[in-house]
Amino acid sequence: MMAMPFSDEDIYTAVKNHLPSVTEYVKGHGGDIRLLGVKNGQVYIQLTGACHGCSMSLMTTKMVVQKRLRELIHPELEVVNVDAGQEGNLPDDMVTSTPETEEGKKDETPPQKEGLMAKIKKIF
Repeated sequence: MMAMPFSDEDIYTAVKNHLPSVTEYVKGHGGDIRLLGVKNGQVYIQLTGACHGCSMSLMTTKMVVQKRLRELIHPELEVVNVDAGQEGNLPDDMVTSTPETEEGKKDETPPQKEGLMAKIKKIF
C-alpha cells in the first residue's frame, strides 16, 4: 500500500462530505452508514438499519462504499465496517471529527473505550 498523501483529518473531512452520495445505495436497501472515524488512511464505518447484520454487509462495504470512496478521494483508501458492539476494538487515537465538524459532533455518542484486559477477555 502506498503512503496516503492526506492526513487522517483531511480524509475524515472528505469522507464526511461525500458520504451522503455514497449512502444513497445503502438507503435504497433500508440502511444507512455511520462514519466512526479515520486512522492511518482506514475509514471506520458502521452499517445501520436493514444493512446491520446483513449477510451482504461485507460486500456492500467493499464493493459499494470503499469502491466509491476510492473513486472520490484516493485509490488506496480502505473502508472497515465495524459491527455493533465492536466499537471498543477501534483505534484509541483515530480522528472522529475535525474543527469544521466539531459542532455536529455534539449529537454523536463517542464509542466507549475498553482497556486491554477487557479486549483480551473477549477473545477468551
